[in-house]
Amino acid sequence: MGLLIDYLYVLTIATIRAYKWLELRVLQLFSGTIQKLWIYYSENWLGIVVHLPDQPLKKISEKEEKRILASCGYNSLIHLKVNNLSIFTRSANTGSLAMGEAYVNGDWETLNGEEDITEMSCRMFDKNTHKYFFNWWPINRFLFWLEHHAFNLQTMGRAFEVGKKHYDLGNDLFESFLDPWMQYTCGYWAKADNLNDAQLHKLELIAKKLDLKPGMRVLDAGCGWGTLCKYLAENYEVECVGITVGAEGVRYAEENCKGLKTEFRVQDYRDINEKFDRIVSIGMFEHVGYHNYRKCLEVLHNCLKDDGILLLHMIGVNHKNMWLTEPFTHKYIFPNGQFPYYKDVVEKIEGLFIIEDWHNFGPDYFKTLEAWRDNFKRNWPTIADKYGERFYRLWNLYLSASASLFKSRKGQLWQIVLSKDGLRREYRAAR
Repeated sequence: MGLLIDYLYVLTIATIRAYKWLELRVLQLFSGTIQKLWIYYSENWLGIVVHLPDQPLKKISEKEEKRILASCGYNSLIHLKVNNLSIFTRSANTGSLAMGEAYVNGDWETLNGEEDITEMSCRMFDKNTHKYFFNWWPINRFLFWLEHHAFNLQTMGRAFEVGKKHYDLGNDLFESFLDPWMQYTCGYWAKADNLNDAQLHKLELIAKKLDLKPGMRVLDAGCGWGTLCKYLAENYEVECVGITVGAEGVRYAEENCKGLKTEFRVQDYRDINEKFDRIVSIGMFEHVGYHNYRKCLEVLHNCLKDDGILLLHMIGVNHKNMWLTEPFTHKYIFPNGQFPYYKDVVEKIEGLFIIEDWHNFGPDYFKTLEAWRDNFKRNWPTIADKYGERFYRLWNLYLSASASLFKSRKGQLWQIVLSKDGLRREYRAAR
């Protein structure tokens, strides 16, 4: 049955691509009108001044600048240089996917620095531009649902795809922008002023929320490079098992945690069938997918001892108009990723766990991503020969646009503490 569904999905995607190819040909007949509308709304709605190829840069008078800023509601202009006029019809055709591909191909750039990419993306989130992409031609909404939500894209057969395509790209890449603890999730900046401290404070926050005791057995579901396991084993004298879909992460973790009571496996969460005093999952739930939330939580429920604690750390969404899968990120960065919607999480928790605490520190992810991007740019010369200029543009866009998700507050970062039937002892979640 699974193989048949996979074939059906491939056929569906091929049909969507064929339709979009034909739609683009029709849109090209109206390229002049689309270009004018694109430029008008960019300036008056988003405060983005568009400069066309083979033309002198626009000179914006002080009076005109005030008019545009009054119209869009922002306090500064963004200057966007278009290097390929096809961007206008392509973005009408495939939205953010086309914009992302165009940037990677060098078809547009921001003239006042790459930091403006974050601000431009933030404004697009502010104004829900993706909603208008759906609304101008309603079939876009149906095709998006068909491609990203109708099928289960996180089956056992697809579970390791994100590991191979993202997490196994190379440890040197991740070492170039992460902190020394190789933490690839949001730091905790409440009392920190730099990335290293923010990530250490995050590790300690998790440990406190788990209410650990020496000798406990802890599962880290989605352990990355195993450094949370290392931290807990070293500082709290617990035994840790880490599972991940990335083989490079396991190799790193095994070398880094020698001599500690830790074990690391390349393993899908659905294959776990052991008992643990505590379970923690940091940044894995975004890869589980709506179709599998209940199954994932049932597995974790089965593995957790009756008086245990489960901590879920995830990016989430509670804006009704936000999409849960972003097409460019799905295609080039995190295949099959999906942001959990808060109602879906609560619905799937019901009957399995009691919510002991729900902590949102989404703005801290903006600081974390800004720090990652700065590190990535600063250390890029050390890995440039291996990855190439196109990869640099791809990852610079990924980090910059991701930062805008949290700057705009359309993305949240949740830590949810769960117990099986309510803890019978006093529990106050750390802050």
